[in-house]
Amino acid sequence: MTREEKSQVIQDLTAQLADNANIYIADISGLNAGATSDLRRACFKANVKLAVVKNTLLEKAMEASDKDFGDLPSTLKGNTSVMYSETGNAPAKVIKAFRKKSQKPLLKGAFIEEAIYLGDDQLDALVDIKSREELIGDIIGLLQSPAKNVISALKSGGNTLSGLVKTLSEREG
Repeated sequence: MTREEKSQVIQDLTAQLADNANIYIADISGLNAGATSDLRRACFKANVKLAVVKNTLLEKAMEASDKDFGDLPSTLKGNTSVMYSETGNAPAKVIKAFRKKSQKPLLKGAFIEEAIYLGDDQLDALVDIKSREELIGDIIGLLQSPAKNVISALKSGGNTLSGLVKTLSEREG
């Protein structure tokens, strides 16, 4: 690879790092061609981009990036693949599901909306991260809950103010 080609790869990687808020670094070495194809298919279905990269080029792209990757470059040893996703937990779910039938991929680290996770032991925590849409749904559910309590109290309290107060106070106690 010529110096110009390396420079172009670094520029492309830097642009991808800038365009994605959720970046996973994984080790997929040792997967045979069939397993690698299955992993790529699983990533595609989950809307996750998977790319094998050279550690030195990715490290230079991280240095050139505006993002603070903290200790994440320290994970760039051995075979490295990068997974990009719009949803923070999608790559973690793909890895976890794939590991039911294989020991790989191993999670080296992740950069999720400016938070850094290092090591394969963080996989379960990453699977549990909620997407923006899931969080909005939870908030809406929480906001609807008090209104449902009031409506239900109105119905069970005989539609009187004293009945409403009595029913609500019984629920708190």
